[in-house]
Amino acid sequence: MGLRLGSIVDALGGSLEGGDRDLTIERIAPLDTATSGDLSFLNNRRYAAQLAASRAACVIVAPALREQALERGACIVTDDPYAYFARATQLWVRQLGLGAVAGVHPSAVVHPEARVDPRASIGPLCVVERGAVIGADTVLKSRVCVGARCRIGARCILHPGVVIGADGFGFAPEGGAWIKIEQLGAVRIGDDVEIGANTCIDRGALDDTVIEDGVKLDNLIQIAHNVHIGQHTAMAGCTAVAGSTRIGAHCTIAGAASIIGHLSIADRTHISTNTVVMRSITQPGGHYTGVFPMDDNAHWEKNAATLRQLYRLRERVKALEQQLQDAARAPKP
Repeated sequence: MGLRLGSIVDALGGSLEGGDRDLTIERIAPLDTATSGDLSFLNNRRYAAQLAASRAACVIVAPALREQALERGACIVTDDPYAYFARATQLWVRQLGLGAVAGVHPSAVVHPEARVDPRASIGPLCVVERGAVIGADTVLKSRVCVGARCRIGARCILHPGVVIGADGFGFAPEGGAWIKIEQLGAVRIGDDVEIGANTCIDRGALDDTVIEDGVKLDNLIQIAHNVHIGQHTAMAGCTAVAGSTRIGAHCTIAGAASIIGHLSIADRTHISTNTVVMRSITQPGGHYTGVFPMDDNAHWEKNAATLRQLYRLRERVKALEQQLQDAARAPKP
């Protein structure tokens, strides 16, 4: 079971060169492991050396690599090979019937007052609580929980174990104990959002937690109550965002980053892996990193000990600067 090469080009565009439109493509494969029935792609010139040795039936390439690709065989030429590859995978799922089937699995529990679009797919053991709304063509894979009054837009994908609308972490101290603050808001998720396995998005305390259109969240992410994430922001696994932080549009946040609460992150901000964001970022388009580099343990301990002295060193430098300034202002003998 496969797709004709010509049908792929007809559906996705691009220019097929040096190839047979009737050739059947059996799978989409990496350049270095592809065989004679496979479609592959080359997006990074650093891997151009693999092109000549590849056994792929056809390779998706940019115009700059057209001649080199033709020396080995068929190619599809397109301005953005990586985006073309992504669309090819979507076409593969659609045409070969590998996608989700609309409807509610018999083991799922959907409250009578929830609204699930007839074109949505609700997988095994999912729970959709009272007043929740699930949009058209949205897919809830197994064991997804959508809390009361939470809304999920169209064409979203929620992977296994996602929890939408659990209570946010809200407690008021009183006499050495904690008094629960009932979380009265919900979660609003836009269209074309994808959420990775076991990610949790908490409902708002009063207003809603908001995930705008096109946001992509990886596995094991924690989004606390009243966070607002702007459209088309992408966030990698194990990231945590504390309550009431507002993240702009088109941001990228690498894995295991931590963002404390009540901050604002400007549009198109890029945050490196393991960075702890402790202040707002107001200038759009910046790239921020806060990682202490790995070292062998003995060196790391020496550097860490030095870092602990930085405040005292700063104070000594300030005192020395002040002495120099005082000496410069003193009258000459």
